[in-house]
Amino acid sequence: MMREKNHIKINHRFLDEAGDTAFYGKGRKPIIGTEGVSNCFILGMVKFKEPIEPLRKKINELQISVSNDSYYQVKSLLKKKEGAGYYFHATDDLPEVRKIFFDFIKTVNCSFEAVVARKSIHRYENIHKGKEQYFYADLLSHLLKNKLEKEDKLVLNIAERGRSTKNHNLLLGLEKAKERLAETKTRKNKQDKNEIVVSRKDIIANVAFNVLYPTQEPLLNVADYFCWAVQRVFEKGETRFYDYLNLQISLVIDLYDEENYEGWKNYYSPKNPLTSKNKISPQLH
Repeated sequence: MMREKNHIKINHRFLDEAGDTAFYGKGRKPIIGTEGVSNCFILGMVKFKEPIEPLRKKINELQISVSNDSYYQVKSLLKKKEGAGYYFHATDDLPEVRKIFFDFIKTVNCSFEAVVARKSIHRYENIHKGKEQYFYADLLSHLLKNKLEKEDKLVLNIAERGRSTKNHNLLLGLEKAKERLAETKTRKNKQDKNEIVVSRKDIIANVAFNVLYPTQEPLLNVADYFCWAVQRVFEKGETRFYDYLNLQISLVIDLYDEENYEGWKNYYSPKNPLTSKNKISPQLH
């Protein structure tokens, strides 16, 4: 028996990213891994397992406390206050502020998962058509593909990122997720000696997108900090922040680590954690 519409449970997820989607500099010169340009791009998602409204309130209170504390009145914070307002952002925050927010995150009942895309000119041109928005949509599809079979409505609260988070591109990511899920189900059917082929049209998903700025949604700050902690491992080989939140980081997929595809060794969890060996070596152009 189908549940009545007003009984449908709404599940929220909060998505942010780390790194950049820059591949070329002036004259179409590859710039991956050069100073100020990341070796990878990370898209991450937080699931909160406790009421979210009290969490919003707590984060807002923390932000106000930091913003009004004379000890933290540095240039980056003052610039934010004069603009749209201060919010937690791991890249910009002082180490003392990071410790405050990391400690807060440790108290929250939540889980985080991320997909990490090592940047490659060849892959970017041949798979993502040389477009940043397609690159983003492909990562989004990997995050969503295993979350589309539930009856509940899934609301994705996503940090704004220019053309990448325009509605048509998010829908492209959703369609790719359906396609990936259909391929997985078809493959399983064949393993079970069932010849039924599943297409993406057979996958019914109740998904809504809500694109926001970090100043509009404090819970996005949590996703930002998780993404930053994972990024430090892949870019710097620095694990201390990841290790601190490790038990809340349920899954990290190193999407294009082909050397570790066998045996799903490119999938990381608290039982199979990232280490300094996951640092990405600089690319040779």
